[in-house]
Amino acid sequence: MGNTVDKLRKTELSEKQIALCRLGQHSFLMKNGDVLIAFDPYLSASERRLVAPLAEAEELADFDFIFGSHDHSDHIDRPQLARMAHGKAVFVFPEAIADSITEVPRSKILFMKGDDEIEFGKLKISAVPGAHEFLEKNANGAYFNLGFAVKKNDICVYHSGDCCIYEGLFSRLKALAPDVMLLPVNGRDAERLRRNCIGNMTYQEAVDLAGSVAPDLVVPGHYDMFEGNLENPQLFVDYAGVKFPQLATGIMPPGEIKIFTKGKK
Repeated sequence: MGNTVDKLRKTELSEKQIALCRLGQHSFLMKNGDVLIAFDPYLSASERRLVAPLAEAEELADFDFIFGSHDHSDHIDRPQLARMAHGKAVFVFPEAIADSITEVPRSKILFMKGDDEIEFGKLKISAVPGAHEFLEKNANGAYFNLGFAVKKNDICVYHSGDCCIYEGLFSRLKALAPDVMLLPVNGRDAERLRRNCIGNMTYQEAVDLAGSVAPDLVVPGHYDMFEGNLENPQLFVDYAGVKFPQLATGIMPPGEIKIFTKGKK
């Protein structure tokens, strides 16, 4: 199981490159320079999973940052948090759920409200509000669902978390100018919402958003983990190829490592 993380750690990159690895669902690992990042790592074993866990929690403990976009188990994997908290990793969570996070010491967590930014040396983190399916925030103005744009070495990667299209999303992303976008494509409908399976943008909406923002690369996610909440990512790729032929897309099978080079289509 440790082979995936080991390969990512050992991947050699130039300053104009990052390495990405998708673990299934909307879980991504990233290496940018010497910085290792996990977005929404979902590692717990479950009979419901259609993609087996590809990493152990302890393997991520010495990552630099672990992001959790919102408080659903396939995005903030609470049973695994304590095991991930034994190393140097800094966790980034929505401030709106701060009172409920007990698995990680407060000293290891950065809480973000949405529409705020944090800088760590050469690393810049921007929190983008997410609508899942609604754009919800608490009385203090902190959003319950966030996406994160992470920039280092002049390469900006946006991980949406779970998100639908809402007024203001495009303008926020256009201002951040991400080079890479990681977007959900599983969509939503009445049947899923009726059983509390909260939805995301459709593959067509994800294509339209990415085509308008115009990153160098967009990768579909959140389509392969649970029966009854699946989508064919090839539909996303095909639609993008017709509507925005200049937009580079990439389907990432779980465990595969992809190297992105800024400025190279």
